[in-house]
Amino acid sequence: MKYLFVLLLGLVLGALAYRQISVSRTPEVGPAPPTISNPAHVPSARPVAAEPVRAPIPAVTPVAPVAATDTTPGAVSPALGASGLLIPVQGKTQADLADTFTDARSQGRLHDAIDIMAQAGTPVLAVADGYVEKLFTSERGGLTLYQFEPSGKYAYYYAHLERYAPGLEEKQSLKRGQVIGYVGSTGNASPNAPHLHFAIFVLGPERRWWEGTAINPYPLLSAER
Repeated sequence: MKYLFVLLLGLVLGALAYRQISVSRTPEVGPAPPTISNPAHVPSARPVAAEPVRAPIPAVTPVAPVAATDTTPGAVSPALGASGLLIPVQGKTQADLADTFTDARSQGRLHDAIDIMAQAGTPVLAVADGYVEKLFTSERGGLTLYQFEPSGKYAYYYAHLERYAPGLEEKQSLKRGQVIGYVGSTGNASPNAPHLHFAIFVLGPERRWWEGTAINPYPLLSAER
C-alpha cells in the first residue's frame, strides 16, 4: 500500500512539472518584415510591352507574264504558235495550217514556205516584233514584205499581198499582231485561191533581205513543240 501511494504521488508531481514547462516556453517566430518608412521609394514593376500581333501574309499566286500587244487602230488578237510567233493571218488557228514546206514548185524548186489560205482582204499580221526591212514587188511573190526581227538573225517574208496596211514604210517598227497588209493573189498566185505565202529565213552576217537559209515555219506556228 505504501508503494502504491508513492507511485501515485510521483505521477501527480510529474504532470504538474510538465504543465509548468509548457506554459513558460516562448514560441519561435520568424523575423519581422522590414518597415518601409517612405512608400514613394518602393520600386514599381516595369510594364512589359505586348508583343505585336502580325497579321498572316496572304499567299500570292504567281501571275504569268502578259505579252505586249499593239493597241493602235487595226491591231487584232491573233492565235499564238508554240514558238511564240503569231499565226500571221487574222482568224486562223493551228488547225488551219498545212505543212507545204517541201512541196515541189516549178523549175525543180521546193516551196520553202507555207501557204495559209484565206479570203482576199483578210488582215495579215506581224508574227513578232521587228521592223520593215523591205517592201518589194516581184514576179513570183507579187506584193511582198520582208520583216527583220530585232536581233537581225531572222527574216519573215510575207508574199502575194493584196495591199499593204495604210502608211506602212520601210524601216518602220512593227509590233507583234500589228496589221501589215491584206491577203491577196498577186504575183504567180491563182486569183481563185488567195493566200498568204509565209517564209522564215536565217540571215547571214551581211543581213541581206534577198539572201538567207529557209527554215520550216510550220513547226514554229503549229501547236506541236
